Amino acid sequence: MDHCNAHGGTLVNLYVEGRALDNEKEKAKSNRSWDLSDKQMLDIELLLNGAYSPLAGYLSEEDYNAVVDGMRLSDGTLWPMPINLDVTREFADETSIGDEITLRDPEGVVIANLTVTDLWTPDRELEARQIFGTTDDAHPGVQYLLNQSNPVYLGGTLVGVTPPLHYDFERYRKSPQQLRETFHSNGWNNVIAFQTRNPIHKAHVIMMKRLMARHQANLVIHTAVGKTKTGDIDHFCRVRCYEKILPHFPEGSIDISILPLAMRFAGPREALWQAIIRQNYGFTHFIVGRDHAGPGRNNRGGMFYDALEAQELVSSFQSELNIQVLKAPFLRYVEQRSEFVEEHELLSGEAGLYISGGELKQKLVKGEEVPDWFAFPEVVQELNRTLPPRAKQGFTLFFTGLSGSGKSTLANGVMVKLRELGGRNISLLDGDVVRKNLSSELTFSKEHRDLNIQRIGYVASEISKNGGIAVCAPIAPYTRTRRIVRDMIEAVGVFVEIHVATPIEVCESRDRKGLYAMARAGKIKGFTGIDDPYEVPENPEMSIDTSQYSMTDAVDQVVSRLRELGLID
Repeated sequence: MDHCNAHGGTLVNLYVEGRALDNEKEKAKSNRSWDLSDKQMLDIELLLNGAYSPLAGYLSEEDYNAVVDGMRLSDGTLWPMPINLDVTREFADETSIGDEITLRDPEGVVIANLTVTDLWTPDRELEARQIFGTTDDAHPGVQYLLNQSNPVYLGGTLVGVTPPLHYDFERYRKSPQQLRETFHSNGWNNVIAFQTRNPIHKAHVIMMKRLMARHQANLVIHTAVGKTKTGDIDHFCRVRCYEKILPHFPEGSIDISILPLAMRFAGPREALWQAIIRQNYGFTHFIVGRDHAGPGRNNRGGMFYDALEAQELVSSFQSELNIQVLKAPFLRYVEQRSEFVEEHELLSGEAGLYISGGELKQKLVKGEEVPDWFAFPEVVQELNRTLPPRAKQGFTLFFTGLSGSGKSTLANGVMVKLRELGGRNISLLDGDVVRKNLSSELTFSKEHRDLNIQRIGYVASEISKNGGIAVCAPIAPYTRTRRIVRDMIEAVGVFVEIHVATPIEVCESRDRKGLYAMARAGKIKGFTGIDDPYEVPENPEMSIDTSQYSMTDAVDQVVSRLRELGLID
């Protein structure tokens, strides 16, 4: 039976006004401050505006443990996702229970004041196993949790001071209260939320129309535009694509709204979390898709979650939700009938056609034609503006290997060869050159070596984002740091990791500066390959041992690999 008699329940509103607001601004002047990360900015926006109701701040340690273990707060309220402020150990060491901390955006604007009620070091591996069902860091949620988040969690109550400011698509950015009021003023009693982080195509439109008719409901494309998965098409392009499909629905029956959500890709748990969030926004129905909020494949090539696992979990809590769960049917296109049908409607001998999001992206980057049956031409045109064929995309070549492996010589040779081919701006970011011009103040401690590589990654991402080619040749010995750089670059372009796998014996024999000898004599500490490890890349796009080839042949092999990848003509 439809839960259509009310738009959500009671909303928490953590913002203050008038004299109370003036008091909070005054206190912020003398409080210690924490600058919020991009992910933390997304979480705090949804905490303050009530999207995370019933939460009135960051979870206490008791609530955190209850959520991790059983998807409920300590009082039994259904809530499947831990929401805490993660901070560095140094910041935590200067923080005590009862302290008030001012939380600021990256530009220093006061967003909220936090009164700390709890401070602890969580078991993040346990959290990963419970929330994501895995500790495999091929999972983006696990990778962020274990390798990028800070080690200490704070819990406490929040007072909102300044709503985060957005300049894009302001007409689609509505708080839970504003969206509820919009539904009321439109006379929309039944409203379906369609969660998406991808473009929408013909099968989606047909599925949405069927569910709208079946439940006598309007529909809102409630798109997640915060932290999604590396490689996802950016939300600017996606929202423009959504605007293109609105004319394919009856006028006034559908709308777009933006959800600034930091997705975790926690599959079943996330689907339940998203249903509660949509309930807070006033929706009466929520579509749960196949492999909802799943991250794709793991390191073994299998899926992290079963296709129907999310639908089954959310449905099992239907009696506790004030929003009706709708299971999205899986549609395939039958050429003989020129129509989309559900899998159970396929006749004997009918295969049914389907193109996944990944397959669509491959067609776009290869410059292949997208079938008319699959997508609207105006959507494809919009996608081509943002995602040109791969040979026109910016990319980063990231050579990594031991000192003396030949990576700098190889990188320089490849750069020269690419310049000979022409048509692209190419920048060489050699480790020694970057050290001199970008990181001269850094030491050779592990922390500073990591920071140096991340600086290289940032510059390379800017070059790639703007259609150029960045050629990098640092040692980059640590898997975690290389993963961070890959994520940075794959968000805007193509990342090609080339492991220069020359054996250490050969590297030592080439050592003109005598660094290996000094390291073995203990005169240099923390030298990669001697008393500090080099973590061999597990799945690089290419691996080459320069002791097996002349440098000319090695350069030609790299250039041939780039052609195989479709990055150059």
